[in-house]
Amino acid sequence: MKIDRRKNYYIVFDTETTNGLGDPIVYDLGFAVIDKKGNVYETCSLIIREVFYGMKDLMQSAYYANKIPRYKEQIANGERKVVSLFEARKTFSEVCEKYNVKVAIAHNARFDYRSTSKTQRYLTKSKYRFFLPYNIELWDTMRMANDTICKQKTYKKWCHKNGYLTKNNQVRKTAEILYRYISGQNDFVESHTGLEDVLIEKEIF
Repeated sequence: MKIDRRKNYYIVFDTETTNGLGDPIVYDLGFAVIDKKGNVYETCSLIIREVFYGMKDLMQSAYYANKIPRYKEQIANGERKVVSLFEARKTFSEVCEKYNVKVAIAHNARFDYRSTSKTQRYLTKSKYRFFLPYNIELWDTMRMANDTICKQKTYKKWCHKNGYLTKNNQVRKTAEILYRYISGQNDFVESHTGLEDVLIEKEIF
């Protein structure tokens, strides 16, 4: 699609990580540039070389380690690109600059922000501390949904009917459950791969 300079563009991103939730290290970064209607202008799926190939022990303990063979197949056929973290950061920044993006969006954005920053600091020995461009605002679709969709009586009723409740009997707010609701696909299963998850998170946005 052609860039219309009168429009506001957003970048939706998602990370897949290893090394636990406390100190997450990114091996898969997906992102898409969209407008406020959800039209997609550009997508990117990047595998971080230093982690995916350089940290094999950690990758075997990754939450979705069973997906590694599929990743390798997709890398081989060109669906995903293997890059250094430096190249990933450069690509992300260049895309933001190309579309004059001022807002980055993620579901549970604190986690994705933390994972990119921790990976940046770990791999550069803190020479570079932040992954996202310094002037970009961060929006969280989980918090947005909490203030909108999750307050709807129809959503609460639907969650109770389907058993989509937390241990505290609160409605669940995961991207997978929210997407099931807004799409009407109650059998939808989240891919838990960067770009594929981005494309459902932009629908939640």
